[in-house]
Amino acid sequence: MPIDPPPLSLPAPTGPPPPGSRIVTADDGVPLHVEVDGDLDAPLTVVFSHGFTARLAEWQLQREAVGDRARLVLWDQRGHGRSGWTRLTAATIDRTGRDLGEVLDATTPTGPVVLVGHSMGGMSVMALARQRPELFGTRVVGVFLLATSAGGLVETGVLGRVVKLVRRLGLLSLYLRFLQLIAPVLERFRRRGTAIGRRVTRRLLFGEDDAHPHNVRLVQDLLEETPWPVTMAFYATFLDHDETAALEVLKRVPVTVVAATHDRLTPAAHGRHIAETIGQTAELVVVPGAGHSVNLTRTEVVDGALLDLLDRVQKSSRQAG
Repeated sequence: MPIDPPPLSLPAPTGPPPPGSRIVTADDGVPLHVEVDGDLDAPLTVVFSHGFTARLAEWQLQREAVGDRARLVLWDQRGHGRSGWTRLTAATIDRTGRDLGEVLDATTPTGPVVLVGHSMGGMSVMALARQRPELFGTRVVGVFLLATSAGGLVETGVLGRVVKLVRRLGLLSLYLRFLQLIAPVLERFRRRGTAIGRRVTRRLLFGEDDAHPHNVRLVQDLLEETPWPVTMAFYATFLDHDETAALEVLKRVPVTVVAATHDRLTPAAHGRHIAETIGQTAELVVVPGAGHSVNLTRTEVVDGALLDLLDRVQKSSRQAG
């Protein structure tokens, strides 16, 4: 039976920063917008990393669900939301992984941490695991990966064949540079809130039976906040994204992987691969009929899986103690 979720509501991206906001300056000078919320005295901190072309507001519902269980840290990845932009060569998952580490160091220098990542945010979490494995099993005690991939997103289909051909011809860097050069022109003439944009959002971000018209429009507005130059700059990193090596590090802590059966951006097979590779410490939650925006449309399932992970983390801590 089709699910008709209630209309969503997310905080506006403009106006003064909300209470609990601060700036963490990355080592290359980019200012990263961070918000600290929840139970500020809680022993456990949960750090949320949002998806591509979104901002930290996409976690609003999960923020409400776990705010009385933990201290919360949410941040806008570079080029997104209230955070600053960067040179094109720094628009990579490798860089956002380092940014996440700097946010963690600046906001939570001590105490146990659970890292939560959706889509590109999950990739940032995996990049951090590869870069700083010593954090996992010590400071990082749990990981929640939602609708994300460890690599191989552009391996099949027409686009996959085109990308492989461009790579073989040695033209990939030229192709990506072309996209980045035309992005400012496209942004200048860009129209937001169009019916075509809603249809694209509906197809790519929603599933078989979770596309409430109000929610489709809200997600369209959220994603269209990000300028085309940012979108095109990060596009290159998804073509070469491979964080398979990080999965070995994640075996050290409890992990929950959430995948949606109708996710066209990071198909459920990618979530299954992550969970299978991690093995015994991973739990896989597959959400039937849902799409890439599963945290907004299947809130009860995602919130329940996150709360269950916090329970597993606490149980594991008691056993270790």
